[in-house]
Amino acid sequence: MRTPLVLAAAVLCAALPAAPAAASPEEPSGSATDGVDYPRGDEGPEGSEVAFEFQDPRISESSGIAPSLRHEGVWWTHNDSGDHPSEVYAVDGEGRTLATVTLGLERRDWEAVSVTEGPDGTPSVLVGDVGDNFGGGWPNVRVYRFDEPEALTDALVEPEVFTLTYEDGGRDAESMMVDPRDGRLYVVSKEFSGGLYAAPETLEPGGEHVLERIDSAPLFATDAAFGPDGTRYAIRTYWGATVYDSTEGVPGSALGSFDLPESDQGESIAFTPDGTALMAGTEGLNASVWRIPLEERYLAGETVEEAAEEESPAEEEGGGTAGSEAGSALPFIVGGAAVAALVITCIVLLARRG
Repeated sequence: MRTPLVLAAAVLCAALPAAPAAASPEEPSGSATDGVDYPRGDEGPEGSEVAFEFQDPRISESSGIAPSLRHEGVWWTHNDSGDHPSEVYAVDGEGRTLATVTLGLERRDWEAVSVTEGPDGTPSVLVGDVGDNFGGGWPNVRVYRFDEPEALTDALVEPEVFTLTYEDGGRDAESMMVDPRDGRLYVVSKEFSGGLYAAPETLEPGGEHVLERIDSAPLFATDAAFGPDGTRYAIRTYWGATVYDSTEGVPGSALGSFDLPESDQGESIAFTPDGTALMAGTEGLNASVWRIPLEERYLAGETVEEAAEEESPAEEEGGGTAGSEAGSALPFIVGGAAVAALVITCIVLLARRG
């Protein structure tokens, strides 16, 4: 969920005239998670469509979504912080609730869910209690794991509990993903300078574990997910998503970014079981979950750097010079700096008045 300060900053960013950036949303720079800030949502890539709407009035703040490994066409979701019971819901392709699994523990701020094979090969549901509306005030965060039920009936379970602490101090986060190849868990913090954090290779129930920062992450990440074979993962923000090639491991290389369909508060992301599309959800009663087909370049694995190298000869043939490119970029740099300065000033004033 948004804190008041984060909400104010996001509104300011959306309200200000958008200054052109040196790199377009299709060309995130540098490292695997140098994601791009999206000032607002859009209609999404071509072919995007609403897959279903949640029909259960209890699901009013869906904050994570993940496909079942046991039941075809079934998705798991949950609410985040607020006055909600500790429940995880299995819904079908029409958005109808098929089963409710109640976890026998107190919730704090549930923000993400993943379904993966457990250490013994049994499909497991992991719920990330990783949110922190106090901006890193919690000394640690927790992840809960329980076996995915073979029959979709209401049940009460006592999950395994894993406690995790950031190596560089508390963080707010809404994103958690698990690599299906080795079961390693990752958390993405939700900050101006967000980070991608890796948990230890093995987690022990009841034990304490350290989250190690391994890369940067897009601004205000709200969810993340691996594809079914682990060679791709995606990180979403309120407004867009970035896809990464993790064939050689995490963090891997950025393949590109794009706007997601406009929503009130975009919170969740997941790959479809066949890995060819993303599912993106939002909070609210009867909230929509969109299916966004992935372009071939995200499936083929052409990195941003490779695409730029292919385009550079054409640019040279067009007569462009380094000097002219640098000159044309200067107004964008100055404009971006001015917008950033104004946003920071407004945030400081809001903080002082708060």
